[in-house]
Amino acid sequence: QVQLVESGGGLVQAGGSLSLSCAASGRTASGYVMGWFRQAPGAERDFVAAISWTGGSIYYADSVKGRFTISRDNDKDTIYLQMNSLKVDDTAVYYCVAREGLGFYGGAYYSQAEYDYWGQGTQVTVSS
Repeated sequence: QVQLVESGGGLVQAGGSLSLSCAASGRTASGYVMGWFRQAPGAERDFVAAISWTGGSIYYADSVKGRFTISRDNDKDTIYLQMNSLKVDDTAVYYCVAREGLGFYGGAYYSQAEYDYWGQGTQVTVSS
C-alpha cells in the first residue's frame, strides 16, 4: 500500500504560478510511477502529467504542455507539479496518483485505470 498526501493548492490570479507537492509513504521501496489528474467542477477527471520512477519518461496533457512541469525527488518520496502561466481553466481539484513499477512500457499513463493509489486532492483556484 502507498499513501499519498498532496499540498500546495490555493488561490492565485491568472498568469500566476503555484507549486503542488505529493508525498508518498508506505510501500515505496520497490519503485513506482506517479502523476497528477485534475477535476474541474461538473467535469470529468482529466490527466495532467505523469513521471516514471527515474524521471526519464515524462508525459503531459496538451492543455498544460509548456506551462506545467512535473518532477520527483525519490530521496524524499515526493513529486512536484510546478504550474506557471495559470489560466482560469486550470481551476480544479488536483489529485496525485501512483502505481508500483518503474515505467509505463506502453501503458496508458493518461488513464485513471492505470493507477492504484490516489490522494485526497488539493484545490487550485485561478481567478481572472
